[in-house]
Amino acid sequence: MRLLVVEDDPAMSSMLCRGLRRAGYAVDSVDNGTDAVWTISESDYDLVVLDAMIPGPDGFEVCRRIRANERWVPVLMLTARDGTTDKIRGLDAGADDYLTKPFAFDELLARVRALVRREPRQRPAVLRVSDLVLDPAERKVRRGDTPIALSAKEFALLHELMRRAGETLSRGYLIEHVWDFAYDGGSNVVDVYVRYLRGKVDRPFDRDTIRTVRGAGYRLDPEA
Repeated sequence: MRLLVVEDDPAMSSMLCRGLRRAGYAVDSVDNGTDAVWTISESDYDLVVLDAMIPGPDGFEVCRRIRANERWVPVLMLTARDGTTDKIRGLDAGADDYLTKPFAFDELLARVRALVRREPRQRPAVLRVSDLVLDPAERKVRRGDTPIALSAKEFALLHELMRRAGETLSRGYLIEHVWDFAYDGGSNVVDVYVRYLRGKVDRPFDRDTIRTVRGAGYRLDPEA
């Protein structure tokens, strides 16, 4: 199996390449984002070990670009940052796993083994409801030819509504699947975000696709 290491620190890159070769992998390495994007686009790898903080474009942008180019090689992202926001950034950009420095090499090796055992990842299906289009891989939304900018939660909510277009989804279901916490019956977070969504995907286009089903929840109407 052939791996690519993307790391700009010479000592770290040498350690990773040496350890992975000892584990039986063929390993190439580059030290910046531009070379990483080109190398991944031109060659077939079984896995990429990608440092987040490399000379531009950084690891997050490298991941976004290769996914936009439909390269679905597993990516293990490395970073010295351990904040939840950076982990979410990495996973949202298309990384498959995330490891914070400093780390034990045995743990990295275990994660590499787990990722290369997986079935090849396929591009998520683009969702279309009438002229509303949502691309989960590129995290883009458009109505006809007009792009629509959404926050992360607005995107997640629209994704769930489009994925089950025509079905009435309760507030409890949406909170569980979009916000990942239990519905206590008093939260109006769904209503607030539905209002935000309508202001971006419906009203500017004189549409009424996100419907309120009184006493039941919300439905994306494919016929509206």
